[in-house]
Amino acid sequence: MTMPKIPFAPTLLCLAAGCASAPLLAQTASVVAGVSFEPQRVLVSAPAVGNLGAQALLTSVDTVSGATLQDSTIDHNVALFSRLPGIQLTAFNQGTTTGKPSMRGFNGEGEVNAVKLLIDGVPSNSNDGNMPHLDGVVPLGLQAATAVRGTNDARFGLHNIAGNLELLMRQGGNATDARLGLGPWGRADLQLAVDRESGGFSQNYAIGVRHADGWRRHARADRRSLSGQWAWAPAGQDLRFSAALRLHQADAQEPGYLTQADADADPRQMSAVSATDGGERFVGQASIGVEGGQRSRLSWRVLAYANRFDDQRWVRFSASAAQQERDTDETHRGARAIVSWRPVVATLPGLALEGGIDTERQRNASQRHSTAERLRVAQTRDQRWSFDIDGVFVQAVLQPLPTLRLVPGYRIDRVDGRFHDLRAGTTAGMTGDGSIRQPKLSAVWTPTDGISAYANWGRSFQVGVGAAGYKTSASSADAQASMNTGSELGLKFAWGPALDGRVAVWRQTATGEFYRQLNSNNGDSINIGATRRQGLDVQLRARPSATVDAFATLALQQARITQPLPNAPATLGKEVDHVPRRLFNAGIDWRARPGWTLSAWLQGQGSYWLERSNALTGKYGAYSTLNLGASWAATSMLQVDAQLLNAANGRREYVWWDGAKTLHSPGDPRSLNLSVRAAF
Repeated sequence: MTMPKIPFAPTLLCLAAGCASAPLLAQTASVVAGVSFEPQRVLVSAPAVGNLGAQALLTSVDTVSGATLQDSTIDHNVALFSRLPGIQLTAFNQGTTTGKPSMRGFNGEGEVNAVKLLIDGVPSNSNDGNMPHLDGVVPLGLQAATAVRGTNDARFGLHNIAGNLELLMRQGGNATDARLGLGPWGRADLQLAVDRESGGFSQNYAIGVRHADGWRRHARADRRSLSGQWAWAPAGQDLRFSAALRLHQADAQEPGYLTQADADADPRQMSAVSATDGGERFVGQASIGVEGGQRSRLSWRVLAYANRFDDQRWVRFSASAAQQERDTDETHRGARAIVSWRPVVATLPGLALEGGIDTERQRNASQRHSTAERLRVAQTRDQRWSFDIDGVFVQAVLQPLPTLRLVPGYRIDRVDGRFHDLRAGTTAGMTGDGSIRQPKLSAVWTPTDGISAYANWGRSFQVGVGAAGYKTSASSADAQASMNTGSELGLKFAWGPALDGRVAVWRQTATGEFYRQLNSNNGDSINIGATRRQGLDVQLRARPSATVDAFATLALQQARITQPLPNAPATLGKEVDHVPRRLFNAGIDWRARPGWTLSAWLQGQGSYWLERSNALTGKYGAYSTLNLGASWAATSMLQVDAQLLNAANGRREYVWWDGAKTLHSPGDPRSLNLSVRAAF
């Protein structure tokens, strides 16, 4: 595929349709149109940390509503992002390690975790950028899911390399919802959400219990989640206090990876070496916040949080390797403060200013042992490290013309910490990253109703994680942050209520990309060199009648190594592994008659290379999955759903290369799933 040549300049127009509509921008920009793309049943208003929030971002921002998320039949929460455009889902299907979402030409292998996860504004990545706290969300308690793609979001630094994903939980209201889902292979999913609000005090609770025996043998999993949110707005005061707590516990078996011959012969089988593989996981998240001035020109919010991640996993990848016990223990504590000001300036109508500061203190531990059937044989890793990061940002909304809006921004981050290798008895300081400076600039021009042109440009960064972030050897002493520079050009259009869409071209380059060596006992990383990612996004939504709602999205992308390291000359110009060239997503809802809705949705991707020389294996990973659904509102309080997943019984698998052979994790075939949802 020949990718479009994308101009690379600070003023590049952002084609992507950006943001959900917002009260602040409604006040600051009365002529410039909103730019959000809303694939299927989208929630228009959503809370965000800070008053500008995602609403000030003139980039690709997509939001899917709680109705779609709450009614989804999923085994793992990573599938919550399947309805969002341009999101690649990598499904390992290995016990508690189920997979992750990625975007903008980054893969989901775990070597570079380029997406920041937020849950109600709380940073929710582990130290290496993975997303274990995603497990703690109960889908029935969700209000919306939002994806922000690109490099021009000044609000976040760490892990915000290609963009961020945020899950917003239900807030306030008076409702009680219960959902029971049943499916094949022992699948059972029970969820309860309770909302209560009175006299300025609100309570929102969600409980979820999931069990599945799994389509493959030795794939049983049990997951339990509990969350509570409380908020109080004192009468007559422009203040709001909030607190939240989320807990999740899981234990699961792992069926392991199969050779291609075994996967072809019997994809349901367990790998012969994985009989005792599996894991146990606990995640916890607590936060408190206070905000004020929401009805004035000067508003603010302070949020403090603590995250816990405790994971124990036993895994054996092949007969030639010993089983490993991998133990991770992380505690992250942080705080964010944001102030937004909307001054009245006669020469600058619509002016809005925002600044913020955030800090996070991480205390991390990682141990590994070689084991035989979960019995320890020898310790191979015993590491402790602190990772501290502080960031500040400023951004503004300027409207020099009634049809033109500009959003300049600037962010600076600093990292620090100490690394202790207890087996070697050594201590190391952080590599010299210094102040990591990230300028941002966005623009939107709306010459007429229904048409908006966008541009954005910005820088984000990647730093080493685990041992790779510290001066553990002479070669790491001078390591610097890898800077990513991204730009986007696009157009958002709408022809009345019946059709709207967005077309965008984008490019993102990295000066020197760090890849974690996942099986390294030391937790090392390698620099694969400079990279260039670029692509084209097309998104359409049609409502030809009051009873039909449809959408279709296509993302074409490519990730290449443009300047390899001297020891890897064969990778020059080659594609980064596990990055498909296309992602597509489409769906339709038809309200066939009162109380009845019929749905169909299609998801898929192209194939990808398994290693960076693009020479040792063929390409794998392509799939297209058609799903069908029917929903019947039996009464105002009772809803019955049926979903036929993978209706065409297409083959879907995750594949990786261990240096000698391909290893396969087959996905589920066709399955019929039923659910009953009751509102009280």
